[in-house]
Amino acid sequence: MPLTSVDHVQLAAPPGSEALLRAFYCGVLGMTEVPKPPELASRGGCWFLAGAGAVELHLGIEADFRPARKAHPGLRVDDISAYAEQLASRGVPLTWDHALPGRRRFYTEDPVGNRLEFLEGPGRGGCRCCR
Repeated sequence: MPLTSVDHVQLAAPPGSEALLRAFYCGVLGMTEVPKPPELASRGGCWFLAGAGAVELHLGIEADFRPARKAHPGLRVDDISAYAEQLASRGVPLTWDHALPGRRRFYTEDPVGNRLEFLEGPGRGGCRCCR
């Protein structure tokens, strides 16, 4: 059976970081928190949606947390300049990267140090961003 789509991406976070995660993913990135199923809620962490459900990020708690510095979600935005300005105005540091032909992109980190990539432009067909 062929794969059809990505259901969600999970990143790790340290114990007790849920308030920081909510402030960043909802307050800064504009995502919406969705409740975790009761069976999973006791583990801590947060789940977030954006783009009418097209983007789903799960932040799971790890006792021996180490932030993802290389591994990362690549999140598409329609107007990357406006989005970058919005994040920068909220004090989010951005690093622009021009090494991927035909794509505009920048990187940042969430409040616990996980790498996040934001991209604009045509996708698919040989992404070299992660090599």
